[in-house]
Amino acid sequence: MADDVLTPIDLDSAPNGADNEPSATILTQYVKDLSVENPNAPECFQWQDAPQIDVQFNIGARAISDEISEIELKISLSSKAPQGTAFLIDLAYCGLVGMRNVEEAQAHAFTYAEAPRILFPFARRVIADAVRDAGFPPLMLEPIDFQGIYLQQLQARDAKGEGDVGTPVGNA
Repeated sequence: MADDVLTPIDLDSAPNGADNEPSATILTQYVKDLSVENPNAPECFQWQDAPQIDVQFNIGARAISDEISEIELKISLSSKAPQGTAFLIDLAYCGLVGMRNVEEAQAHAFTYAEAPRILFPFARRVIADAVRDAGFPPLMLEPIDFQGIYLQQLQARDAKGEGDVGTPVGNA
């Protein structure tokens, strides 16, 4: 048939099915730690003042093996009104990331920008459910530009003369 297209043979592939192409993927994700406190219940449900919401987050990573790392999003959330604290939520949401044949700079960017971007919607759902389960309307966190934050931190590090991409970005 004239319409048949031949698939090109990849001459760079390793024999016997060995994979030498770069790859990065989320292997699994999970809640590592979740704390929900509602210290002034049930009185806080009667408060009329709008609460002040404070959200803090941090990105951490640690090597599990040569090809697997644990990426951890730590999110702390507090809701405070003039009468006191309505709720406190601390979440450590993690994902195991597998990377093979990836250059160090690309692995660093995937670890501290792309993987958190992939994990965040799931962590956001856990936060919304926790707030709802504490007796309040679900709180949907705004999307976070992890790539933008990553680039800002790299620029700040370069400005200080600490441009080693092998060092974790840490606090995002």
